Amino acid sequence: MPAEASLSDRGSYDAVVVGGGVVGLCCAWRLAQRGARVLVLDRAEPPAGASRVAAGMLAPIGELAFGEPELLKMTLAAAGRYPDFVAELEAESELSTGYARHGALHIALDRDEAAELRRVHDLQRSLGLGAEWLPPRRCRELEPGLTPSFNGGVHAPEEAAIDPRRMAAALLAALARAGVEVRAGVEVEGSLIAGERIEGVRLGSGEELRAEHVVLASGAWSGEARWLPESARPPVRPVKGQILILRSLDGEAPCERIVASERVYLVPRPDGRLVVGATTEERGFDTTVTAGGVHELLREAYRLLPDVAEMELVEAMAGLRPGTPDNLPLVGRGGLDGLVLACGHYRNGILLAPQTADTVAALLVAGELHGPLSAADPTRLQSLGHRPSARSLAARGEI
Repeated sequence: MPAEASLSDRGSYDAVVVGGGVVGLCCAWRLAQRGARVLVLDRAEPPAGASRVAAGMLAPIGELAFGEPELLKMTLAAAGRYPDFVAELEAESELSTGYARHGALHIALDRDEAAELRRVHDLQRSLGLGAEWLPPRRCRELEPGLTPSFNGGVHAPEEAAIDPRRMAAALLAALARAGVEVRAGVEVEGSLIAGERIEGVRLGSGEELRAEHVVLASGAWSGEARWLPESARPPVRPVKGQILILRSLDGEAPCERIVASERVYLVPRPDGRLVVGATTEERGFDTTVTAGGVHELLREAYRLLPDVAEMELVEAMAGLRPGTPDNLPLVGRGGLDGLVLACGHYRNGILLAPQTADTVAALLVAGELHGPLSAADPTRLQSLGHRPSARSLAARGEI
């Protein structure tokens, strides 16, 4: 490994990444490109966790919410970076990711939805974002399959989408070319800790894996990482989301771009599939697909795009989004020396994954946290009264 790229001369690995979702795979790839010796661990076969069921929307403008300026900065920067990232990944892996930049159309189905959508659009305009209010006729010119009666919509032409499963396959191929080992079906059951520093992990088999850094990228399970001391577990909770996959009988999706209403979004795939999502439920780690959830999604999809009634129902799934107390991700140093967090991305994991990987790689190589994700520094939560670090507990004589 070149001297300037080397992270450490100690231990078996420069970094062990715990988590085989898109975020963890991206981090491992970027670190390997910097010359690091990396190992990826997951109890499931990648793509793991929320990555397996994610719709893959890359839509910072349409997902804009009031009171989240730092998140908007992150997502806009991430979306701008995506075309170069996709080109690099597809060239390295020789696989398609299903990336498409066809835009998004957000529809108001009634007057109440129109009033709320106009409020959001006013905010979009005040921030100089690329979105335009369109009357129903103009909306139908873009998407002829829309319901006959609605109150207008917002067109965001720069929005995009990617197929997370194809993206994960491309990342796995790129990791294989880089010589990165990915172990699936393994449980991390303990940490190797010396003083205030984590020096590796212990598997359920008893095998000990030493590393200069351990990257926690376990999505919704990050807050339940019992192999870490309780004080070092990040405040991440699971937020359930049910999602459907439909398929057109003629191989053509019923819409060209992302189409969304207040209650549902539809994401077309190049092969004629349509992703319909997603519920938002505080149900802990429950991943049961319910009749009520499926009914709600199909009902709202039909209200928006009636042609879905003729489509085949291929899959119904439930995943767990990793939520945080302030809806910002946790990217940076954790509560132990050597522990790096790359989790808590909630609804933006696929969008923020490449930028998270860049941030983690820069942190491990240069020792600094900077750039668009600097506001994701986990230390911000200490001032909000959330879990103290092991370092601060030690200073108070509590460990």
